[in-house]
Amino acid sequence: MDIRKATLSDLSIIKRISEVTISEIYPHYYPKGAVDFFLEHHSKGNILDDIKKGIVYLCFDASKNAVGTVTIKNNEICRLFVLPSYQNKGFGTEMLDFAEKTIFQHYSKVILDASLPARKLYLKRGYRDIEFNIIATGDNDFLCYDVMEKQAQIGCLKDY
Repeated sequence: MDIRKATLSDLSIIKRISEVTISEIYPHYYPKGAVDFFLEHHSKGNILDDIKKGIVYLCFDASKNAVGTVTIKNNEICRLFVLPSYQNKGFGTEMLDFAEKTIFQHYSKVILDASLPARKLYLKRGYRDIEFNIIATGDNDFLCYDVMEKQAQIGCLKDY
């Protein structure tokens, strides 16, 4: 497993990973309007802006196939997706470990928006709910999600 910073040439790969994951996984948890909202939220333009800021990463398997992506905005983990065919093989855990370690070098807590499919994983890793949100989406649907946080363990913070 290898994680590296994304470049502009990776835009289509990151967009594909995001779209495939949302399109295949999210309809099992969310109504159509919410799925469409996720697809629009993780648009090519938004991904491109984040790549230009140097905050997007790609995860590769042993054969050098891009299998996942994560975006780290200050102390927030965003856009953490693993292709469905690679889920439950440790890639998501590896990316989450990487993101947490990166954030804890500078911050005392990690924040993320937890989708319904990922919420249980985050709870197991020590995250706690701090906020619940509902967004009205298309087709008179609603998107519900939790904002979660995880505090750094003593000794995890880098001294400056």
